Amino acid sequence: MDTIRQRNPQAALTSLEAAAASARGGFACMFSTSDEYETALIAERRAQGRYDHRRSRWPAVMLVGGMLMVAATVLLFN
Repeated sequence: MDTIRQRNPQAALTSLEAAAASARGGFACMFSTSDEYETALIAERRAQGRYDHRRSRWPAVMLVGGMLMVAATVLLFN
């Protein structure tokens, strides 16, 4: 591979510009806005089954269980 000193300055400048454009392209995001990213993220998580409705019962069950424990404690110490 030849060095920059062996090429003419215009070719070196063109080579550097092409390398910079290539490097910038590697960091490009496929989403133009954060809304597009969040929409794609939610769609992917739904496809994986993360937003399953069966799991949403656990917080209610835990709340009722905690309320029953508090009520039993109050009744026990009265």
